[in-house]
Amino acid sequence: MNATARPARRVTVVQPYLTGYRVPFFERLRDELADRDVELTVAHGRPVGGAAERGDSVRLPGAVELPQRDWQVRGRHLVRRDLRSVVRDSDALILTQALHHLDSLALLARRPRGLRIGLWGHGRTYTVRHSAPARWAKAALTRRADWFFAYTDEGRAYAEDAGLPAGRVTVLDNSLDTRSLEAARDRVTEVEVRRLRSRHGLTPGLTGLYVGGLDAPKRTPFLLAAADELAARLPGFRLLVAGDGAQRAAVERHGPHVVHVGVVGEREKALLGAAADVMLVPGAVGLCAVDSFALRTPLVTTPWPFHGPEFGYLDDGRNAVLAPDDPGAYAAEVAQLLTRPRRLACLRRSCRADAQRYTVEAMARRFAAGVDGLLGTRAGGSGRDAGPVSGAVTPSGGTRSRV
Repeated sequence: MNATARPARRVTVVQPYLTGYRVPFFERLRDELADRDVELTVAHGRPVGGAAERGDSVRLPGAVELPQRDWQVRGRHLVRRDLRSVVRDSDALILTQALHHLDSLALLARRPRGLRIGLWGHGRTYTVRHSAPARWAKAALTRRADWFFAYTDEGRAYAEDAGLPAGRVTVLDNSLDTRSLEAARDRVTEVEVRRLRSRHGLTPGLTGLYVGGLDAPKRTPFLLAAADELAARLPGFRLLVAGDGAQRAAVERHGPHVVHVGVVGEREKALLGAAADVMLVPGAVGLCAVDSFALRTPLVTTPWPFHGPEFGYLDDGRNAVLAPDDPGAYAAEVAQLLTRPRRLACLRRSCRADAQRYTVEAMARRFAAGVDGLLGTRAGGSGRDAGPVSGAVTPSGGTRSRV
């Protein structure tokens, strides 16, 4: 493409707000789309509610910050962003699949002529708060899209059940920048690990790690109760807690066997992973599954019904451990794992192998292929009667031709 020529196609990805872990993905996606003569714009609002308390929002050069209003209704935040500028300048918009984004609902209900709209999301609802009517509304919202970008294969099945043809769904295998985190983990030295252990009174073989938000979906009280039980069972056990949120104060005042280290960057996270033996996440498992792979710190979770889609990456007994959904029984399972170094070593090897599958580079390639498909659709042509599209991305990330 001529360096001075304007790309023929323009696509805008609209996010609720920008987080640091998404920046490497958008950087790679911009390059992937540029190779296809597609110009990417990232637009976003600002965090509200529990998301604002996590303190993980960042800025991305060139991103568009959208004017936003929000309201709290019966404990739930409703958001309306002003999308007019990005609608005017885009051939396609990719929105988050969320009912509390009123602007997305309005745009899908009455879209401008010729505008293609994709949705990016989990698929089914992963929280306790959605009623049957809300689940029905979410399926109806999904059905009105021209394309669906599913986090995982489970999201693909959801979108197809909602009414989108299989040829209009892209499975992304949602991920973090695992290669960069792996490299940071490899650079950690024994001297650094010894210093960290000395600073926090850590004992090799008796250290747990939690990285994530400190809020209700992550079940912080369960985590702390399990830490108490582990400290009683295994004298010298310590739990490192990295993150922020509404329940931070409970973590900070809990006791000497729980060490809060605040919000951490990639280098600090790598050091924590090197010093820890297991990752403890009894609540919602999301991208922490990918963290555990890149850090080679096996994750122990529970069969809680409200995990994120990335829970599907876990294979009990191979790259993670599924423990009973009770703090005492969960702690007993962790204690048993910590006293079996050979079993821990096997889990670590599987984590290292699976980190090669879930990469932000592969995710960007799949997303860009889906954008190609979206731009090739007839706007507003979704639904069970929509025609097939060539080059749709299959769950394995390949392509298939449809006649």
